[in-house]
Amino acid sequence: MRAVAAGLLNLTGLGLGYALLGRWGRAAGCWAATGLLLLVALPADPDGVPAGVLVGYLVVLTLAAVDGARIARRSALGGSWRPVLAAALGVVLLAVPAGGAVVYGSARDEAREQVLLDRLESGDQQVTAASKVPFTLARSQYEGALGVYRALDEDHPGSRAAKLVPDRLKAYYDAVSAPYAEKRHCEAVEPLTYLRTLPGSVEGKLLGELASWPDEPLAKSLYECGVSHLEGSGGGGGTELGELLRTFPESAPAKRVGPEISRRIKDQVAALKRDEPCAATGELRSLGTTVSALPAANVSGLRADADRGVRDGVYACGVDQFKEGKFTEARKSLSDFARQYKGDGRVRQARNIAIAAEIADDRPAAGKRLPPSGSPGGARMPLVISNDAPNSVEVLYTGPVTGSVTLKPCGDCKRYSASSGPRLACRASGKNYPKARLRLPAGDYHFLYKHGTGASARVDSYAAGSKVQPGYTYTSCTYVIERSSLGLDLPTLPDYIKPASAPPVSPSRAGSSR
Repeated sequence: MRAVAAGLLNLTGLGLGYALLGRWGRAAGCWAATGLLLLVALPADPDGVPAGVLVGYLVVLTLAAVDGARIARRSALGGSWRPVLAAALGVVLLAVPAGGAVVYGSARDEAREQVLLDRLESGDQQVTAASKVPFTLARSQYEGALGVYRALDEDHPGSRAAKLVPDRLKAYYDAVSAPYAEKRHCEAVEPLTYLRTLPGSVEGKLLGELASWPDEPLAKSLYECGVSHLEGSGGGGGTELGELLRTFPESAPAKRVGPEISRRIKDQVAALKRDEPCAATGELRSLGTTVSALPAANVSGLRADADRGVRDGVYACGVDQFKEGKFTEARKSLSDFARQYKGDGRVRQARNIAIAAEIADDRPAAGKRLPPSGSPGGARMPLVISNDAPNSVEVLYTGPVTGSVTLKPCGDCKRYSASSGPRLACRASGKNYPKARLRLPAGDYHFLYKHGTGASARVDSYAAGSKVQPGYTYTSCTYVIERSSLGLDLPTLPDYIKPASAPPVSPSRAGSSR
């Protein structure tokens, strides 16, 4: 019984068996081993005490129990202690290491919980930091936080931290979708698209209703963002609206796309009759570009509506530019119209206005009013234009009627000096000069004489004005003089064309030319 009591008392780790036996050195060894264990184990660590330390300590306790029993059995003991009572005390004191193990286990579990809660907090901090910068820059932080939440749920499902994950995911969704809540719909498209992909990487049971939540906000953001890009001439909105129609074809926002674009087309067509037809034309072009990027079934017929609006707009824009004195722009707009819409009934008038605009670039008086859309009645007077130049000449004219003629080069004609040109041009007897014959109603006219390209590109064009009166025949002559060794210029014509003859008996007079 003495041996059992000594062994049990030593198993407590307190060295009491050695103390009863008077072996204080060995008791101190037990105390040192227990102290060392406590030093290693406290404070409680989530990973617990290293296995080697535990095994070593148990070996020490076992050896101490066996050694204490051996000494108690073979040694003569002094004092009056009772072996049975000592053995009972040893059994009771065994609760000390057992209870300590239980308490330590609880402390270790709490330490583990705290570590997991710290991990949860680190995820929360990443979300908070990410919410302060644009999503494009913050995406990696959001993904890092999501990885923390997912690991807590999958690896530690029973922990307190894991039980808080669903609430954290709700806050996570709120942070990522903040641009949507603030009605910054274009900014919201990318983060909402990201949230919509999460069910592929996060368990659906964990997400719950959050799994499908992004669909409606994303559809609305795609619509609002796309519609906001419809204004202007950049052809925007097609990307977002196309994505909406392909991804959420049955959604309420998708069903609003066609009617909204149709309304905008009608508004811009109506705007063609107001003060800014050119701007309205740009809007119609943009809408047409947008419609082309959308699934045809959702916007049936809208491209044709936009194209008709653009056709009317190009014409209206050119006319407006002419009225505002923007003759270069008017010429380009209406020349493009005549080239692109050859079957349109306004092509002839578009060409006439383009001719008048080109003349007005050099002679602004030609742009005071639009060319008449019809031809006046009454008598017409002949105008014969002769070309005494070695290059071709195009003659543009506008007045009661508008048009152009081209005179071929005079093959054996030469350039004149500044002094000889007015005396000799178009006067060589027997010479067959290239001619153009016009029949013009009476009125004031503006002319522009244009040379060609190549060598003749160095010859100046010249604009002039003349008045055609009833009952006369008119002539004009164009020729080239060498102004200087630095270049060639088309000579100026007089600001009027003198009649060559007048009925019934007026003598023929030479047409003026310079």
